[in-house]
Amino acid sequence: MSSKQQRQQFIIKLISQQNVGSQDQLQVLLKKQKIEATQATISRDLEELGAVKVRVVGGDTKYAIAEYAPARPAPTEQLRRVMAEWVAEVESSGSLVVVRTPPGCAHVVASALDRSGLLGLLGTVAGDDTIICVASESIGGKGLAAKLRKLSGIAVTKKTASKTLKKGAARG
Repeated sequence: MSSKQQRQQFIIKLISQQNVGSQDQLQVLLKKQKIEATQATISRDLEELGAVKVRVVGGDTKYAIAEYAPARPAPTEQLRRVMAEWVAEVESSGSLVVVRTPPGCAHVVASALDRSGLLGLLGTVAGDDTIICVASESIGGKGLAAKLRKLSGIAVTKKTASKTLKKGAARG
């Protein structure tokens, strides 16, 4: 796991366990964990994680990670960045696409995909390190997988290529 991924995992943990009201406070908490980060880096991390400020009892505000934020679209460049950073493998079967990520990162990728408005993607379900994407009938799983691979900057895997070769050999 990269230092960025580790830092973002700590940010998620800190936000979910404590009332973190500012980026300065988050920076101090990260420093206690021996994680150095500038305010600009923390700001980008919070944006990528979909963190929002919420009002709590007493009128104070704190950061929270939104479970589902469909009204906040993910720009294509942000989607590309998230996909390139965290997607390790993309495979398809029928109308489903399986996307693999490092442990603890699937929800970030799934959220970016859900908010992207990507044509052919009906929705996602994320676990810890695996995402199931449902493709529309018009594009199918293979078409969606190809789009996701392109966004991720990964090539077709040997597994996928061997399946394609076997199918071709069986037909020929």
